[in-house]
Amino acid sequence: MKKTTLLLACICFVSIGARAIAQDADAMKKWMDYMTPGDMHKVLAASNGKWMEEVTMWMDPGQTPMKSKSTAEYKMILGGRYQQANITGSFNGMPFEAESIMGYDNMKKVFTCSWVDNMGTGIMNMMGPYDAATKTIILIGTEMDPMTGKEMKMRETIKMVDDNTQITEMYNLTDGKEVKNMEIKMKRM
Repeated sequence: MKKTTLLLACICFVSIGARAIAQDADAMKKWMDYMTPGDMHKVLAASNGKWMEEVTMWMDPGQTPMKSKSTAEYKMILGGRYQQANITGSFNGMPFEAESIMGYDNMKKVFTCSWVDNMGTGIMNMMGPYDAATKTIILIGTEMDPMTGKEMKMRETIKMVDDNTQITEMYNLTDGKEVKNMEIKMKRM
């Protein structure tokens, strides 16, 4: 009886150990898949470098747009997992500074972006897919509207026209209508 119990205990221990090793290997593979930069990170990295930006902004669709210029520098950080952008320029006669972090979430299968600038105190967060046919990242998110004091939905598209040209468009989504409020034409320096 004791030999049988000992043999069964050994078989159970080996079986549990084998499952634990298999689970550890499976867990490790899942973590590696989640943390390893892939093709979508290469899409981001293609924008690395310095860019000249021509910004057109509409405060109201019926008004003449405001125009400004800025420069942007993009670089991949944290082992190619995220892209950091630093933007400087002027807006309406005031100095303008902004930073963003964008990445591709391998698990959610979407791009994610956080944006901050010196024209506010909030953090804008957006996420969305990549349309390979049009070479466009499509982001949806929210930002605070200082005029109403409420969150406002928005959409941003980042189109890679060619290796040296990108066009970003931003739209406010209010009352079921989408209104374009900004366009940024970027040329590589």
